[in-house]
Amino acid sequence: MREPVDLRRQRILAVVQSRGATRVSDLASELAVSVVTLRRDVEELAREGKLRRGHGVARPVLTETEQAAAPVTPPADGGPVAVVVPERHAYLYETVHGARTAFEEAGMRIALHIAPTAPGAEQPIVERALAEGARGLLIAPRWRSRATEEADYAWLARLEVPAVVMERRPRRGSALHALDTVCTDHWYGIHLAVEHLTGLGHRRIVLAARDDSPTARAIRTAFTDIASGHPDVDTWAVALSSPGAACGPEAENAEKAIELPALLKELGATAAVLHGDVDALMLVQSLRDSGVRVPEDCSAIAYDDVVAALGSTPLTAVSPPKAEVGRAAAELLLRRLGDLTSGGSGGPVRRMELLPTLEVRGSTQAPDGSAQATGTPAVPVPTPPSE
Repeated sequence: MREPVDLRRQRILAVVQSRGATRVSDLASELAVSVVTLRRDVEELAREGKLRRGHGVARPVLTETEQAAAPVTPPADGGPVAVVVPERHAYLYETVHGARTAFEEAGMRIALHIAPTAPGAEQPIVERALAEGARGLLIAPRWRSRATEEADYAWLARLEVPAVVMERRPRRGSALHALDTVCTDHWYGIHLAVEHLTGLGHRRIVLAARDDSPTARAIRTAFTDIASGHPDVDTWAVALSSPGAACGPEAENAEKAIELPALLKELGATAAVLHGDVDALMLVQSLRDSGVRVPEDCSAIAYDDVVAALGSTPLTAVSPPKAEVGRAAAELLLRRLGDLTSGGSGGPVRRMELLPTLEVRGSTQAPDGSAQATGTPAVPVPTPPSE
């Protein structure tokens, strides 16, 4: 016997009110009706003001308090939001997935643009997207060097549509200081890594990091700051994680890629922080080929946590909240677009930072006592970062 329409719609309301935003396809499966039927029910309930429709989702009606706190959603008609990220960047692709979810829930179309590696590649892409009707911009520029970063400040500051910069923090006092940004607090990520290693008893720590992105530069600066002042760090060093990890011959930092096994032996180091994941996995392989066991001889922490868990030895990793950064950036842009539609002031500019976490796996442990009992004097051996 077919369930009465009124009863089915009461069940839909009960599910949405208890769970929050719910996919229409999931509701259809749960209530054993077609997606077409379920969508018709949702449309009617939305027309009656009993719930809200999104792109493929049903959401509960908000109270007045919740409405005041929630992002203002612009109407679904009109141009898409342009989302611009670098090519071959798995970290930022995860961030895009988080942004996509927020835009879809708001019924907002997005147009994804992939920027090639050439310096300045983002500007013509953005200009073309705006000419084609994009009404907002979510962007994560590559910014391999400080020079390429600052070259983008002027044109980004002149944009006539709302924009949010994602996983990038423009220089203080620059033309982009007053642009909305959402990024990870990388200082805190390095803090988590160093505290974990020193808590296990490691006193000599190496950072092998990239030097070709704002994230890499923030990590190097944070490690130098933390390690140089940490009471439990005796010796530390910073070096490139791979030959391709710098910006090229014009890079501010002219240091060469390291032979990690040799550097660990030279410093008597028993731990390493490795940025990013792919370089970390390759460095761990090089250690193994040189007879250095992870974690028995050297504890290793990766930074990024995109593929760190997939190594033959799953790597402990600092895990930035990639999807959450994307979602927060999208919600901020939606609020800006909603304010623009309603004639609102837009409120203050926001420079948001989200904290990463540390995912402890099998690549860290307390050091062998013999490694820390050599009697070698504690002499810091820093390699200056690019800051």
